[in-house]
Amino acid sequence: MYEPSDKMVTLIKDNCSVLQALSSFGITLGFGDKTVSETCQMNGVDTYTFLAVVNYTINGYGSFENDELISVPTLLHYLKASHAYYLDFQLPFIRRELKESISEDDALGMLIMRLYEEYAQEIRRHMKYEEKTLFPYVESLIDGRPMNDYNVETFSKHHEQTDKKLRELKLMIIKYLPADARHNNQLTATLYDIYNNEEWLRQHAEVEDQIFTPAIKRLERMIKQEDVSKNISSMVFKGGQDNSEAISDRERDVIIGVVQGLQNKEIADHLCISVNTVITHRRNIARKLQIHSPAGLTIYAIVNGLVDISSVKL
Repeated sequence: MYEPSDKMVTLIKDNCSVLQALSSFGITLGFGDKTVSETCQMNGVDTYTFLAVVNYTINGYGSFENDELISVPTLLHYLKASHAYYLDFQLPFIRRELKESISEDDALGMLIMRLYEEYAQEIRRHMKYEEKTLFPYVESLIDGRPMNDYNVETFSKHHEQTDKKLRELKLMIIKYLPADARHNNQLTATLYDIYNNEEWLRQHAEVEDQIFTPAIKRLERMIKQEDVSKNISSMVFKGGQDNSEAISDRERDVIIGVVQGLQNKEIADHLCISVNTVITHRRNIARKLQIHSPAGLTIYAIVNGLVDISSVKL
């Protein structure tokens, strides 16, 4: 398992696949003999999250269900950059390789090209779905303003379906190796790149499923807990009323009278209103605040500054 104090170049010498992770995290080459921690800091990358992804994809190490140290913004940047790499570079690159490896007058070769186009279209559709729906949702969570009509459970994955198309493509290419040496070598090299591409996609899907999704679920729970706390605070400090149900000045006077231990007639005499009016005010207060006892009104009055706690007989 790699640590922050390890040399970044050591990771690359041990596992060349780390090169792609560097690019997706936004880490540029030319870091000399700097450690993982120094390189990440120099590029503005969360070291812990970088190592979590590297150690998981290389060694299968890590359990992330309750790992609160994972940085969601760092993961989001990583996944966005991975999409850009795959859609803008990897898919077109393999397509060019495949096209150069097949004669244009070969009908079977054209069918294989069509199979690749279907596979590329499926991958593009899946990634564009994430970019249009999942990623903006995660950004809203990071900003503390989650979308009400979405959660990570609705994140519909299509990894298995795209994997099936890729397996079919490889099988067809293996069975279709032309006789002449030039095309055979080209197609073999293309097939090798497709195998590497399959491994990259597998790691990408696992990072989404095993690291990114648990992190989003934790963020959802945290925001939900914050919302609950806000609602409780609203009930305590505002009595749960909205703007249309705000307590009137006369109702505040009645609350103060109740807190001071006055009877309805005494409150009526003090405020120069009828007893029936006092009773009506008390009913409205109970409905708005959902507080029905003198003790509850006393707490409300103290918390909201209607009376000083020192003047209340406890």
